[in-house]
Amino acid sequence: ANELMKLSRESGIPVKIRMCDTMCFGVNYPGTSLPRSVQGIVYGLHHHAEVPSELLEWHGHNDFYKVVTNATTAWLYGASSVNCSLLGIGERTGNCPLEAMAMEYAALRGTMDGMDFTAITEIADYFEREINYIVPPKTPFVGRAFNSTRAGIHADGLLKDEEIYNIFDTAKILNRPARVSVNKTSGLAGIAFWINDYYSLPDEYKVTKNDPLVVAMKERVDAEYEEGRNSSFGDDELVNLIYSIDSKRIRDLNAHSMR
Repeated sequence: ANELMKLSRESGIPVKIRMCDTMCFGVNYPGTSLPRSVQGIVYGLHHHAEVPSELLEWHGHNDFYKVVTNATTAWLYGASSVNCSLLGIGERTGNCPLEAMAMEYAALRGTMDGMDFTAITEIADYFEREINYIVPPKTPFVGRAFNSTRAGIHADGLLKDEEIYNIFDTAKILNRPARVSVNKTSGLAGIAFWINDYYSLPDEYKVTKNDPLVVAMKERVDAEYEEGRNSSFGDDELVNLIYSIDSKRIRDLNAHSMR
C-alpha cells in the first residue's frame, strides 16, 4: 500500500484500494487482530499507508451474516465506498444489499440527502415482476412480510398507535404501509386493521374491533381453523367473506376507500 501511494503521488494518478472480504472472515470486535479486524484494515491503510478515504472501498460477502455490519464499520473507520448489489444478490450468500446501506447512511447521517427510498420498493417489485426473482418474504425493507404481523396483540397495538409495532413510517419512506395477515391468532384487532388497510379508509370511516362486521368475520375465520385450516387468509378470500356477510358493506367500504 505504501508503494502504491508513492507511485500514485509520482504519477498523479489516483490508485483505489479495494479491501476484499470475499469469505466474510472479517469481524469488528474490539481487540481483534489483523487480518480479521475490519477496523484494523481500514485504519492501517488510511493512517499508516496514508491512503485517502476517497480511494478506500470495502467489498464484503455475507457468509457469516456480517456483510452490513462490516461494511458500516469500514465506513466509520475511513472507507468512503462500499461495494453493493441490488437486494444483496451475489455469489454464495450474496453481497451487501444496496438498500441496507442506504438505510445505514440515513441512520448515521440523520438525513436521506435527497434519496427517494420508495425506489427500494419499486426495485423489489420490478425484480419479482419482470425477472421472476423471488425476494424472501422476511427480507428487511423489501420482503412482502417485513412489516406484516399475524399476532392479534401486535395488530391491536397498530390500531392504537402504529409507532408501537412498526419499525418506522414505512408507508411514507418506502411506500409500504404496515400490514396484517389474518390467521387464527389475528383476533378482532387483526381483522379490523386488515379492513382499514386494504380499503385505505380515512380516519373517520375506519372500523373498530367491536364493529359487527369484524365480529362476524372473526367467527367465520375461527370456524375455518377449528375445521383444520392452517394457512393465512388471502385478500381475495377476506373480500369474499365480507361480501357473504354483508354485501352492502362492501359497497360502503369501496365508496370510502382512498385507494
